[in-house]
Amino acid sequence: MSNRNTQANKQAARERLRAERERQAKKDKMRRQLTVGGAIVAVLAIAGGIGVMVAKSGGGDTTSATATVSDMAGDSKAWAKAAKAKLVKPAHTAGAKGTTLVIGKADAKHTLELFEDPRCPGCANFEQNVGEIVQKDIEDGKYKARFHLATFLDSNLKGTGSKNALSALGSALNVSTDAFLKYKEALYSKEFHPDEMGPDKFADDNYLLKVADTVPALKGNKDFEKAVKAGVYDRWALEMSVEFNSHKDVNNTPTVKLDGKEIGIQSGPNKVAPSTPDDFNRIVGEGLK
Repeated sequence: MSNRNTQANKQAARERLRAERERQAKKDKMRRQLTVGGAIVAVLAIAGGIGVMVAKSGGGDTTSATATVSDMAGDSKAWAKAAKAKLVKPAHTAGAKGTTLVIGKADAKHTLELFEDPRCPGCANFEQNVGEIVQKDIEDGKYKARFHLATFLDSNLKGTGSKNALSALGSALNVSTDAFLKYKEALYSKEFHPDEMGPDKFADDNYLLKVADTVPALKGNKDFEKAVKAGVYDRWALEMSVEFNSHKDVNNTPTVKLDGKEIGIQSGPNKVAPSTPDDFNRIVGEGLK
């Protein structure tokens, strides 16, 4: 091997090492900056999944139980406008503000509650591993599911992707509950869920529509496409965020409750949602007895 090649290889190796160090430093910095209302959001790698821990504060931020839609809007002018817009509730919702979102057989004796944020990496991991089981259990009548959807990661990571994706989910829900579930599955999939350290892809309507093209009920659906582009359910997305933050006992996403009781794997003072099929089936099975 020539001396020139040796030096080139060494230089290439140094460049790769430098790039890796910079990437890790950026990631570490971002993780240190993940805050909600001044409290640290720790990213935990537990049981094969990543959960975003949320320590709530009493300040006027997105985790306050008294937060308003204006708080949810953040600094974005478009979302500040949405906070003052007329509320349009998607079909298949209940309650004065359409924030009661329950899917499943009405006579199901049990209720599974899911607390998630569209941009949450832990939620993506949970959905990729357990999402299909949840959908099948709902279909089989094992339990009905109530969804509580948040947008606090827009404040932590900067951007509007959580709000925008939640609004698009409202558009899908207006089509059908099945369209909502399948679209939610697609958004959290390995193929489409954005890296939390990367670009805020969910802030782009065109990207959300690209994901929707993988859902038969939404592909080519002009009403759905129009609703997404017009932000018909933007105000509803903010109201859903307020509803999420009213649950003072929810300290991490994803959080799973069965009949009002949080279930999961104990990690110190907190529980982490079961993110493997075996753990989920075992823990839910025990809760259903």
